[in-house]
Amino acid sequence: MTSADTRLLHTVGVGALEWLHAHRDGFRLEPDAAPEAGFLERFKPVGELAVICKVLFREGVAGSRQADLARRLLDHAWREVLDGGRMLVRGQRTEPLSPIPFEVYLPFRELGHSQPELERAIGLNHRLGSWAGLEVLPVRRLGLSAFERRYGLPPSLPEDEAFGRTWLARAPEPWTVDTRVGYDITHTVFHLTDWGENPAGLPPAVAEHLELWLPVWLDDWLDLERWDLLGELLVVDACMPRPTLDAAAWEGFAAAQRPDGAMPALGPMPEGDPDDVFDIVYHSTLVAAFASVLATSRALACLTTGTPA
Repeated sequence: MTSADTRLLHTVGVGALEWLHAHRDGFRLEPDAAPEAGFLERFKPVGELAVICKVLFREGVAGSRQADLARRLLDHAWREVLDGGRMLVRGQRTEPLSPIPFEVYLPFRELGHSQPELERAIGLNHRLGSWAGLEVLPVRRLGLSAFERRYGLPPSLPEDEAFGRTWLARAPEPWTVDTRVGYDITHTVFHLTDWGENPAGLPPAVAEHLELWLPVWLDDWLDLERWDLLGELLVVDACMPRPTLDAAAWEGFAAAQRPDGAMPALGPMPEGDPDDVFDIVYHSTLVAAFASVLATSRALACLTTGTPA
């Protein structure tokens, strides 16, 4: 299997960050939205942005322009969108048992930001039986346990037990994977490896299962032009102990990226109201930046050590 060119890997991320910075006003809240209308849902893009910026800083392979754009995006999100974390406090008051403010806050906290009032609420909520009893998908519970560990809280459910409840832990029939299961797979890997920081976090049996079937899934979603999920699967590949950096998948993914750096989620780039277009493609563009920096880091590591990808 041929590995992708390092320049191509890097270029995808450069374009993605340029677009995200140019459209940073799309990371917006709707403070007047009622709770039942999903007030906290608009926090998720901000949290995803922080996670990707953290990975970019951690890997240290971004150029000075990329690093500067990521820092400015992060500062914009914290100061302008979250109002120094005060909007997270408001969100926690609006929906006291929602884990979303905690999930969004953690990467900002790890990058040096703090909001003491929110931290007091998190400490209180974590002691409630309702926090541990929140009914969520198994992969979401695994993510919460991993986030609790990183925050310094005892996980509500041990991570190995949480992982054991996921689809991937059971290694079911690979041909049963649909789009929803595909996202469950990718996020299970993200949580097990701490977003690519620790490839050894993948149990050996899971790594073997993915080595066998990930190339097939990459081909499938490339053919379907589902760029958002393909990007996440490319991240999974970069999280593996022995990434392939599959050239065909990466070339197809890069070809789908628009000249301005936006990555469509599915098929061609949508048209319409700029806010609506942002909401459709921001995640796939963030994923492109994530996949790019992690794959570039792995490719450079292979060049340094002389080991094949």
